[in-house]
Amino acid sequence: MPRPTLTPLYTPDRRTTEQSLMKQYINWLFVKKGLYFRDYDDLWDWSVTDLEDFWESIWQFFGVHSHTPYHQIVFRPSQRDMIGTEWFTESTLNYAEHIFRHKNAQRGPRNDGSPAIMYASERHRLTSISWDELEHQVAAVSTYLKLQGVGVGDRVVSVLPNSPEAVVAFLATNAIGAVWSSCSPDFGTASIVDRFRQIEPKVLIVADGYTYNGKAIDKTDAVRELRISLPTLQHVVWVPYLNADSRLERSTLWQEVLDTPAPEGLVFEAVPFNHPIWVLYSSGTTGKPKAITHSVGGCLLEHLKVLALHQDVRVGDRYFWYSTTGWMMWNFAVGAMLVGATLVLYDGSAGHPDLNRLWQLADEARINHFGGGAAYFMACQRAGLEPVNTTKLSSLRTIGSTGSPLPPEGFRWIYESVKSNVWLISFSGGTDVCSGFVGGNPLMPVYEGEIQCRLLGAKVEAFDATAKPVRGELGEMVILEPMPSMPIYFWNDPGNERYQKSYFDEYPGIWRHGDYIRITERNGVIIHGRSDATLNRDGVRIGTSEIYSAVESLPEIADSLIVGLEKPGGRYFMPLFVVLRDGFTLSDDLVSRIKQNLRSQFSPRHVPDAIYPVAEIPYTISGKKLETPIKKILSGVDASLATSRDTLRNPSALDQFTNFVIDN
Repeated sequence: MPRPTLTPLYTPDRRTTEQSLMKQYINWLFVKKGLYFRDYDDLWDWSVTDLEDFWESIWQFFGVHSHTPYHQIVFRPSQRDMIGTEWFTESTLNYAEHIFRHKNAQRGPRNDGSPAIMYASERHRLTSISWDELEHQVAAVSTYLKLQGVGVGDRVVSVLPNSPEAVVAFLATNAIGAVWSSCSPDFGTASIVDRFRQIEPKVLIVADGYTYNGKAIDKTDAVRELRISLPTLQHVVWVPYLNADSRLERSTLWQEVLDTPAPEGLVFEAVPFNHPIWVLYSSGTTGKPKAITHSVGGCLLEHLKVLALHQDVRVGDRYFWYSTTGWMMWNFAVGAMLVGATLVLYDGSAGHPDLNRLWQLADEARINHFGGGAAYFMACQRAGLEPVNTTKLSSLRTIGSTGSPLPPEGFRWIYESVKSNVWLISFSGGTDVCSGFVGGNPLMPVYEGEIQCRLLGAKVEAFDATAKPVRGELGEMVILEPMPSMPIYFWNDPGNERYQKSYFDEYPGIWRHGDYIRITERNGVIIHGRSDATLNRDGVRIGTSEIYSAVESLPEIADSLIVGLEKPGGRYFMPLFVVLRDGFTLSDDLVSRIKQNLRSQFSPRHVPDAIYPVAEIPYTISGKKLETPIKKILSGVDASLATSRDTLRNPSALDQFTNFVIDN
């Protein structure tokens, strides 16, 4: 296993570290709490050992406003179980209210402070929305929702592009204490129904379509089907995104909603700290996607901590993360407004008309913090892009990467071809916490291929085969103490059965995240990919069960198996293996129909890179497909180490994969 590199790619200068919000927080701890820490490792140790004092300090440092005082900082029903942990009991607050605390930030004599949102797309030039206009729109939409009978705890869902309408709709939903959930319009109808039906929404806010790679994709018929499939819907709000004149029967136009008379100033509904803020969804690896429900207060504290301390986002900064409304990074990016940043949105393909588009946006919008999936940066590297020669990027301070591990050559490309003195933040976490476990640190250098640190309050360790923490060795990523942004529950999960099985089956009372990691001697982190069968295409986790349902619905297919392989150079290769029914062959026509089925039912990310015929799929005795062992075998692991033949129903099926050669 390669050793960590000794020479950093980037080292913050003294001015950067001294002026960072992390250093301000450390100084505050000394002055206000009498706490002294020699270095970040000392600070981290305290943050994961004294949970009550640490999280209370985050509350106090950021001036969290509660409408009622908290009684107990951390309440754990059992020290052996994280599920059921409650935080800041009896406090009541509102996430959107904390965002609008910054509406008067940096106002000049002409009342021309930093915009709240900047937005561009394949169809729209860069435009800005002021805090006053944002407040007006959110007030109108929240009033409309209340007039439709939406109240605390009701669910409002959306199928919208990454546009200002989505941000406005979320803030309005949150302002009245309702629960938000969204899917990207490139999801197939069946995939959206599988998610939304679980939470029984009352209102759907939906666009007539979206654009991607210069093509307009109309979703009108899909929306009609979606409305029929969600029987709890009482109201539909129609956003004419593609066509200003489009209209859906029995719906309210977005502009009509914005015209709703609203009282002067926003009214915020204070809800308990542990009240649900939104429902995000797992990838659906085993059955229907899990409806992961997070708390208002947990996400508020976590987003303040990570964005301010670990990414140094400040009032007036411009924050961009390339995402869709179906990825948790959309929710996380909206959180940048909590610290007074301008949120920069882009809707469309990162590669249209070419891969330079987002770097040009960074120049045009004077972006300070630019984020995207590792797959995007590696695509730029493979295409030979050199933004350093085509753009100024004078405002750019940080580049964030997440979704999948950024390989060493990705780090080098950033510093050689984008900006030599930028702070690269490799960030890893997930939908599970709507944030990260490991990420950036303004006090520390950046080393090639290595995440800088474990985040404050996240007690991350690497477990060996005996469930003991190890250093410098590959291990299973675990979290040993609860965090406020861990799910409060999965929606419709009696007895927390799916919640328990998702994270705590392997190590009772300890969160197993499903990544292989190595904690280096300097306490940096290197992630080596998923330790389970979840696919990760372009930073979006994809459930294998969705792919199987679409592929095996075709009459020619008897069985199938899909895996995702991390390849050299940061590439990701997703082969699909199919067992054909008697009398059929894997013709070009069948390959095309398999791909079309996946694209139409789910999304382009579900389409495999290659399809191979096999005689049979290996199964365990209990009837589970052998996804993870096959991934290991195809990655070069000896079959005897990847799985035990004694546990298989059809051990001979392994042989065809043992000698399988993939040229990609």
